[in-house]
Amino acid sequence: MTDRHATAYRPTSVSPPGETLDDLLSDRGIAQSELAKRMDRPLKTINEIVKGKAAITPETALQLEKALDVPADFWLARESRFREALARRAEEEALRRSADWLDELPCRAMKRLGWLPKTRNVIETVAACLRFFGVASVEAWRETYAKPLAAFRSTGRANWAVGSVAAWLRQAERQADQIECQPYRTEAFTNVLHHVRKLTCEPDPSVFVPSLVESCRASGVAVVFVPELPGCPASGATRWLTAQKALLALSLRYRTNDHLWFTFFHEAGHIVLHGKRLVVIEGTSGLNAGLEAEADAFARDTLIPPDHARQLRSLSRSRAAVRAFAATIGVAPGVVVGRMQKEGLLPWSHLNDLKVRYHWRTDEDRR
Repeated sequence: MTDRHATAYRPTSVSPPGETLDDLLSDRGIAQSELAKRMDRPLKTINEIVKGKAAITPETALQLEKALDVPADFWLARESRFREALARRAEEEALRRSADWLDELPCRAMKRLGWLPKTRNVIETVAACLRFFGVASVEAWRETYAKPLAAFRSTGRANWAVGSVAAWLRQAERQADQIECQPYRTEAFTNVLHHVRKLTCEPDPSVFVPSLVESCRASGVAVVFVPELPGCPASGATRWLTAQKALLALSLRYRTNDHLWFTFFHEAGHIVLHGKRLVVIEGTSGLNAGLEAEADAFARDTLIPPDHARQLRSLSRSRAAVRAFAATIGVAPGVVVGRMQKEGLLPWSHLNDLKVRYHWRTDEDRR
């Protein structure tokens, strides 16, 4: 991954256009007072321009063009470069003062995952992080990300880092931006979920992920898979990006298909059942217990409807019986195992070989 912001050449200093003007006057033997007369401007103004204290405006540039036969666009370009250099110098100082902010972010992991470009120094890293989050300053980041996420730490154990959760959620947003969705319709998304349930039987992510993403995209939901970060326990998240587009993010935190599909349908439950102002990050504290119970029930009953679920208590604990039951109701055997373990009908150590396990492919894996 390359980043033009990190590699573009930036001169260490740019002289004010007044120096060029002063050199030109010296070469032609023209005094500042003479130039002031030619331009019908106060001598003080000319002196301030020469010293870089006053800017060359478009009006002044046109006057210099007539008085010295040097094009106005030359003076305006010099002025623009100089002012940009001053702004960048001020920005670099601000970035340098923000270096401590990096301690709040999992920068090493973000670079490893390709979310951030390689950088040469702290200033470039701070600038890259600001671009990643789409904010102009650390203060703006705190208002946009840190303060809203702080609400999730208000209750329960705060065993996660705001910066890590913010980075994970932002990457989910960035990936969702690349998915063009149809306007959201609850009926359409609910119908899609019946198709998605069948995908639980497909063990290969290279097959079911494209189908999952496309089906949900067509009903207004952008589904993205985002690797977990250190300090971010999120297994999934939902939020509304616009009034017509929902985000559903998954991290594969527990690496098995029963967890993956339960998390997906849990998040889908939030989208179907709850308002568009709700932001949910599973694994964090401060979630509404009532809404979580409703989303759990939605996922549980969608994967294994109540009429079938009642048969689990009398189901044989053998692999053959679980496989046959799963085939009958049209879900993966691992989903049945996970449900039975959750309800205490099967020890957590039993039949885990029926679950499909996943892992993230890194760049090294692809080489």
